[in-house]
Amino acid sequence: MNLRCQSCGAELVVAAESFTTVCPYCAAPSVVERPASEARPVPSFALGFALTRDVATERVKHWLRTRHPWTHGGLKRASLQDVRGVYAPAWLYSARAESRYSASIGENYQETETYTTTENGKTVTKTRTVTKTEWRSLQGEHSEYVLDVLVTASRGLPNAELEALEPFDLRALARYEPALVAGWVAEEPSLSREESLRQAREEARERIGRRLSSFMPGDSHRELRHDTHLEEESLDVCLVPVWVLAARYDPEKPPLRVIVNGQSGEVFGQAPVSWVKVLLTALALLALVLLLAWLSSRGGGR
Repeated sequence: MNLRCQSCGAELVVAAESFTTVCPYCAAPSVVERPASEARPVPSFALGFALTRDVATERVKHWLRTRHPWTHGGLKRASLQDVRGVYAPAWLYSARAESRYSASIGENYQETETYTTTENGKTVTKTRTVTKTEWRSLQGEHSEYVLDVLVTASRGLPNAELEALEPFDLRALARYEPALVAGWVAEEPSLSREESLRQAREEARERIGRRLSSFMPGDSHRELRHDTHLEEESLDVCLVPVWVLAARYDPEKPPLRVIVNGQSGEVFGQAPVSWVKVLLTALALLALVLLLAWLSSRGGGR
């Protein structure tokens, strides 16, 4: 059964007997049937879950407890047991990159210089060693294969959130078969191939830029530019395992969403801050400072 979330646009595949469900990405109940389309590509690969629901739930609880002491109190009323496993769609991109680059390369050298200063009311002359940089231009060509660039194919899971969960261990990739995702929510691609291809190319060029920066000679470099052409491109749909908590702690606020890498346990989310807690903490610290100052003044007066 193919279902579309009317809130965030995620497109899910659920059990045939299900006519509605709660969206794992935004906790919206308004999920309706979407007829299947031949334009939707069948996944080529899938990564299995390595973490159980209980372990993922504990990771979320630990994340909230240790990193966000000022989280909204409504989270105590939200059910942290509603962690759902989702096979999220992503595009797996590879290409051959041909680049021409230019940069200014800095070579450091040292010189001894003379300077004057004042000591004991007298002007004295001294020497010191200073480091200077000589700059020269460098141009060149670079070729390499850019492999395993992963970008989201889901409107429900923005690419920035998928990047926050990376890396996934792509050595565990298996050829997709329906049996691999049986019993799980599996989302179909809701971003077009063209949209994701633009994102993948951008990430590939950024990766090339970092690679070029890492092997620039000299002691430093600046003004690195590269013109990269991507050839022999491949783009395949890959399902990646993600545990998702979407909890509505306040009917007037967007839901809290925490996501967990189903392989490594990496957690990402943006917990809502309770400004009342922040204010109370600040007042408590101020009161403590005033008390310590008062005790210090009484001790000094004796």
